[in-house]
Amino acid sequence: MATEHQFNRRTFLKLAGGAAVLAGGGFLAQRFDVFGQAAKRLDKMANPRKIEADFVRQIITRDSSVSRTIMWQSEAAESAAAVEWREVETTLVQRAAATNEDFTDDGRAAVLHAAGIEGLMPGRRYEYRLVNGEEASEWRPLTTPAESDNFKALIFPDSQSSDYSVWRDVAQGAWQRNRDAGFFVNMGDLVDNGEDHTQWDAWLSAVAPMIEQIPFAPVMGNHETYDRNWQVRLPEAYLQEFAVPDNGSEAFSRYYYSFDYGTCHFAVLNSQMDEVADFKQGLLEEQLAWLPKDMEKSRKRWKIALLHKDVLQYRIHDRPERKEGFSYFGEVFMPVFDALGIDLVLTAHLHTYHNRGHIEAFRRSPKGPTYILTGVAGDVRYPNLWVDHALDEVVAPQPETDNYLVLEAKDAQLVVECFLPDGTRIDRVEMVK
Repeated sequence: MATEHQFNRRTFLKLAGGAAVLAGGGFLAQRFDVFGQAAKRLDKMANPRKIEADFVRQIITRDSSVSRTIMWQSEAAESAAAVEWREVETTLVQRAAATNEDFTDDGRAAVLHAAGIEGLMPGRRYEYRLVNGEEASEWRPLTTPAESDNFKALIFPDSQSSDYSVWRDVAQGAWQRNRDAGFFVNMGDLVDNGEDHTQWDAWLSAVAPMIEQIPFAPVMGNHETYDRNWQVRLPEAYLQEFAVPDNGSEAFSRYYYSFDYGTCHFAVLNSQMDEVADFKQGLLEEQLAWLPKDMEKSRKRWKIALLHKDVLQYRIHDRPERKEGFSYFGEVFMPVFDALGIDLVLTAHLHTYHNRGHIEAFRRSPKGPTYILTGVAGDVRYPNLWVDHALDEVVAPQPETDNYLVLEAKDAQLVVECFLPDGTRIDRVEMVK
């Protein structure tokens, strides 16, 4: 029997018109790459003192009320590369040196830069810029949340695409309707192929300037682990692209992590045990040891877990051998979530939105975490594939289309709403504590 990835990919190729669609997506991404390089050269000629910087991005830190990580890319090392920042309407400018890390993947060499901004004050408006000697970028906004403030976050399901214009439209539309969002999450399978640098360029371009102005919290998916031949490899590009908070692991640094924002503590888990098993062991065991310690240290009101692969197992149309139940990840993680008092679990991977309500001890319950399968935000869809699960309470309108979620923490209330790309709300979940 085909593996789940093989089945999904063959299904998509059949439904979307085969390899021509994927080839067309690659062509579009490569065409964007060529045009982008030409535009950069023209911009440099017109603005010789402007720093050369591609794909500027804010990355979530362990506590974004006092810190931030700024990353960008260039074609050559910049010995004096740094980030400067100041509070809005003040003159005191502070500076942090940036790292210069060579990274070659998919035949392209680039230099990745990262600088940590520390010592910020909660609930303030700042601005930052990139500098290299006499060269400098424009100032960009950076806002810190108050430690116990209400906040809003955008949650995007799988953005994996053959053509990232759909992902761009979903992300930009969500941001335009929620310009007060403090940060955003992508629930894994950011790209269709983790080695294809044109897809990473297209993904990063699609979320500009949002990712320059609010921090990003990534979740690793299985598609981040594929090479150009669709063989599993370590998620090299993903790990380089996003300098997420340190988790203390030597073997799996940046694979999983946690962060605080407002009244919430988020644990970003990794479900790619099968994909990395041929290269190194212990990813699951590390997380099962780390998660209780991580949660015990948090004093936040709400505890939220994010992981790519889903906790339920769905029947599939025309595949009677596949039974309804719980996935391997559900069997492993759900009892731990029960024991730790996790309030909300968000998953992805199946490209469909399903709200399951509260589940405890593998049964529907008025207690236990709320489980939401977040949906799809790219153009890879599986229409009429999954059979609804007995634990589903709300399912997105069929045939499946793109969607995004808005998570809002307000006083003693946590609200998750799901929207279609045009802003139509299709579900609302409210928790009170």
